[in-house]
Amino acid sequence: MKNRINIIQGGVAKDHRGQIRFVNDFDMSLVERFYIIKNLDTELVRGWRAHKIEQRWFYVLSGSFSVDLVKIDNWEVASPDLPVDNMVISAANLRVLHVPAGYGTAFRALESESELLVYSDYAIEHAANDDHTYPLDYFKNRKQ
Repeated sequence: MKNRINIIQGGVAKDHRGQIRFVNDFDMSLVERFYIIKNLDTELVRGWRAHKIEQRWFYVLSGSFSVDLVKIDNWEVASPDLPVDNMVISAANLRVLHVPAGYGTAFRALESESELLVYSDYAIEHAANDDHTYPLDYFKNRKQ
């Protein structure tokens, strides 16, 4: 599971007071920081950004996102024809998407006002040392 993308399922508890969304199986012991992404609109694709060392966990607070994922084969010059997987993550699904080190991601909000909570396992001081970016059209197998 460490080197594979996986989904950690959550749930919701409701009663007369309201509801609590939870992901009890998410082990947060590795988390060093978090941030929230909110795209300007539903046309913008935020990516490609890859991390050789850092892993990320993504939880949709509101709305939904299309996420493209690519496993980087060579950190000096990645192959442009790598397979690209796509999935949709949404607040309604109550899931955490775990993306291990070694992957690149590109995100697009599918609904206006969508917000994505991102957890990282390294402090911000390390971020500049593990920030690999590619033009949006670099990976040829990404579906437009």
